[in-house]
Amino acid sequence: EMCIRDRRDAAGKGGTIKRFIAHLNPRNTRVVALMKPNETESTQWYFQRYISQLPSAGEMVFFDRSWYNRAMVEPVMGFCTDEQNKRFLKDVPMLEELLVKDGIKMFKFYFSVSKEVQKERFESRKLDVLKQFKLSPVDNLAQEYWDQYSLRKFQMLHETNRTTAPWTIIRSDNKKHARLNCMKHVLYNMDYENKASADRLTPDPNIVVSGIDELRHMEEHLMEPNKLYC
Repeated sequence: EMCIRDRRDAAGKGGTIKRFIAHLNPRNTRVVALMKPNETESTQWYFQRYISQLPSAGEMVFFDRSWYNRAMVEPVMGFCTDEQNKRFLKDVPMLEELLVKDGIKMFKFYFSVSKEVQKERFESRKLDVLKQFKLSPVDNLAQEYWDQYSLRKFQMLHETNRTTAPWTIIRSDNKKHARLNCMKHVLYNMDYENKASADRLTPDPNIVVSGIDELRHMEEHLMEPNKLYC
């Protein structure tokens, strides 16, 4: 199983991963959070360093900072060229289709947060000595580049939401509800012994949204920033 998690900054992705793995066996559970490519990695095929981290049978891997950096953060911040971004959006659906057809169970989560809540969380990080380490130069520009990120998110969903590897949007203004419903979504879509009834595992539709429904929502409100939840 593989969970790919992308997000708006301060959307609660890291906290959700922490809750997921809290009671899992560390022998077959891994969190992959790759740093900026080094000099050698920057010359490799973009997906190369991610491929080496894919799960084997019985393993569960959480990608914190996924290859979808190239769809949003990198083009907005100027860390990749337009050509690299376009090639990524064209190639990634084919790669994910190969992985899914080979038996990997893939979950692609995008954690959405409203602009107002994101601002509140950034302010909290600035004031809390235990959270200040979370702030980065990219985070500091997140509010300024809000609209650019919204457009990149729309493009990413439009180009990479496929039946074989669909996106699932998690509304995360309320972190606790986001975490619980993200877990419900995974459990609902997995087969295992002593599985709870469907009514107990069915996620809240106001929190867990399909990639298709999110695209429709964005198409309706893309020109109304105050109504856009990204």
